[in-house]
Amino acid sequence: MRPSVFCMCVNSLLSWAATSAPLLVAKTSLTSPPWPEVKLPDPAEEAKYHAEVVQKVNNMIAAGQYGRLFAVVHFASKQWKITSEDLIMMDNVLEAECGDRIQMEKVLLVGADDFTLIGRPLLGKELVRVEATVIEKTESWPKINMRFWKRHNYQRKKIITNPQTVLRINTIEIFPCLS
Repeated sequence: MRPSVFCMCVNSLLSWAATSAPLLVAKTSLTSPPWPEVKLPDPAEEAKYHAEVVQKVNNMIAAGQYGRLFAVVHFASKQWKITSEDLIMMDNVLEAECGDRIQMEKVLLVGADDFTLIGRPLLGKELVRVEATVIEKTESWPKINMRFWKRHNYQRKKIITNPQTVLRINTIEIFPCLS
């Protein structure tokens, strides 16, 4: 069969299929997606449920029935998961002197046994307060950086110590003003 005759046959078959009744397709695994269909919740019910949860969390915070708090803070270009009385050792210089109290303002998350508050990206200063005290400012153990070229009488030895700061987390406080 020549290509032009084949194209005419295919075209006539397609035009006949378009004008005839729709074809019934058997139910197979390929006719529907393999994942389950997701039903989205009703926005009114979701808003009602959200208000109930916020009210419960506010009541727990106001009554102080949440136990030990934990927080994730962004400090010194790192994220730290902390609780009260934790020690943090940072490998950099902090401007504060020993004994100074500092307030960590970039709180990403705070939680307890029954709830967790997640910031988008941060929790507000009016909601969470994390305080720490500078305990110690010291240097790391000496690290030796040795370079040499074999058979060239080339040796260089460098001793490196990095400044370190130790912080103690004093308090993690949360205030009941969720909306």
